[in-house]
Amino acid sequence: MNVYFISGLAADSRVFKHIILPEGFKKIHLEWIKPLKNESLESYALRLAEKIDSSKKFALVGLSMGGMIAVEIAKKYKPVITILLSSVPSHKHLPGRFRLAYYTRLHKIVPASFLKSASILKRFFSNEDAQDKLLMKQVIKDSDATFIRWGMGAILQWRNDDIPDPLLHIHGTDDLILPISKTRPSHIIPKAGHLMVMSKAKELNEILEKYLLNYKG
Repeated sequence: MNVYFISGLAADSRVFKHIILPEGFKKIHLEWIKPLKNESLESYALRLAEKIDSSKKFALVGLSMGGMIAVEIAKKYKPVITILLSSVPSHKHLPGRFRLAYYTRLHKIVPASFLKSASILKRFFSNEDAQDKLLMKQVIKDSDATFIRWGMGAILQWRNDDIPDPLLHIHGTDDLILPISKTRPSHIIPKAGHLMVMSKAKELNEILEKYLLNYKG
């Protein structure tokens, strides 16, 4: 079965380097495409979904913003299971500071180059190992500042109340970007931060294996 992975904002397929799927499953990365001017998250998700072979059973895995996009794709393409990592299935689960940023248009005021620098700095205060920190620094450096600005705006304007079914939502207790207190995950990983996909890969792989095998058919 194909399992399509969608990374988070300012990231790419490299963040999934530690994810190992069970035998019989193929990992496919949905790489970012260029957003259209003023494009919504919903519209972007459906264009990205054109890369999916929906004639076969498939699963979706979305990290952070990628999870929000996976939710939108799931509305139309009906994967056998939608899996969110460090993400939220509804705009109502976003923290209050996101709403503040929306009303103040902060994402349009702050230079995108600063946002990238701030993201790089934050990585050095996270709990990934030294090698993964260096990788994340390079991933963020390689990211497109224009895409980051668009992504921030798209998240702030995102509105969704439709929760995919079935849904596997895995979240860390120490996620500072999308606090666990604001959402309702099905699985909780203690002492895991927003980038648990790298720092807690062993635990994630065990959960993914258990659930994917149930839907292999």
